[in-house]
Amino acid sequence: MTTPPHMSAPDAAQPPRITDSHCHLDFSDFDGQQAEIIARAHAAGVTRMVTICTKLPQEPKVRAIAEAHDSVFYAAGIHPMSVADHAPTTVEDLIALAQHPKFVGLGETGLDYHYTAESAQAQQDSLRIHCAAAAETGLPLIIHSRDADDDMARILAEEHANAPYSCVMHCFSSSAELGRAALDLGFYLSMSGIAAFPRSTELREIFAAAPVDRILVETDSPYLAPPPHRGKRNEPAYTAHTARVGAELFGLDYAAFAARTQANFDRLFWKAAQWQAPA
Repeated sequence: MTTPPHMSAPDAAQPPRITDSHCHLDFSDFDGQQAEIIARAHAAGVTRMVTICTKLPQEPKVRAIAEAHDSVFYAAGIHPMSVADHAPTTVEDLIALAQHPKFVGLGETGLDYHYTAESAQAQQDSLRIHCAAAAETGLPLIIHSRDADDDMARILAEEHANAPYSCVMHCFSSSAELGRAALDLGFYLSMSGIAAFPRSTELREIFAAAPVDRILVETDSPYLAPPPHRGKRNEPAYTAHTARVGAELFGLDYAAFAARTQANFDRLFWKAAQWQAPA
């Protein structure tokens, strides 16, 4: 197993420690390279990564990556764009998966009407199942939302009123209205490389208006590489570039912002925070 820097004593020479709260280490872009990619992340100060399973048949592969690396945790669910192509899951199925010690979140799930609006009702049904599993397990829901703001805000609020749960709006790039609705429910917003793109001024304003104790950082790698790597394959090490943009938005130095996002991650992904590598 690889041993992340956060398992050892602090070293003033190490970069500030941050967590990539959302990546896809099982994707073919990374085949056979996970160990070196994780090592580069550690060198950049990214001491933990949550790799996300988007299709439940892939769960064993995603789980195996988390089991092989101390610094990698995982989550699983059915991506909204995959709902029409896969058998629906159940609350009981998701609860069973959540028993694994390195399974730390439910999803990603959500709504995507940009590419798959024809499956809107099936997506909504799947989202509600994931919400119920999050409420039952106490693990955070990981939400993908695109071109579905009104339905997303309504369903998240309805399900939260029915049975409270915690949640992160992953790779948040939706409207200010959806951002406020999520924050009002006590949820978190996650900054991806999109927030670092030069033309993302309005998105940066949404993040800057949010409480700093509700902000996470992520790569969504292999997608959405921030500058100076835009247009290339993204990887967890590049979380640091997005986090530096976040620090500027909140008027903090990088170390202080990194520490805030670490505390936020620990609060939301409590199972990852409590996990200890076997002796």
